[in-house]
Amino acid sequence: METIMYSDFLKNLWNYVKQVNESSDGIIVTNGNIEEEIVIISKNDYDAMQETLRVLSNSYVMKKIRRGDEQFSKVNLEVLDLTSDVSAKDHYQ
Repeated sequence: METIMYSDFLKNLWNYVKQVNESSDGIIVTNGNIEEEIVIISKNDYDAMQETLRVLSNSYVMKKIRRGDEQFSKVNLEVLDLTSDVSAKDHYQ
C-alpha cells in the first residue's frame, strides 16, 4: 500500500481517486503523525469488506459454509487439465 503526504494527496486528488478505483489498492495518507493517518480505498472494496464482516459475524451463515466445505472435501473429484487440446466432453466419451 502506497503512502503519500496530505499535501500531495490534495494536489493530485483526482489522480489518486482514479488510482484507487482502478487498482483496488488502498493509499495511506499521512502528515507524519501516525495518529492522523487515513486510508483511502474504493467504495467497492469498502462494500466487499463490510459484506465479509457481516458474513463472518453471522454464526448461522458460517456454520453453513463450514458444513459445505466439509462436504466438498469428502467428495472424490477428478482434476482436468483445461489447457490441453482434449475437451472435457471428449474425456468422458
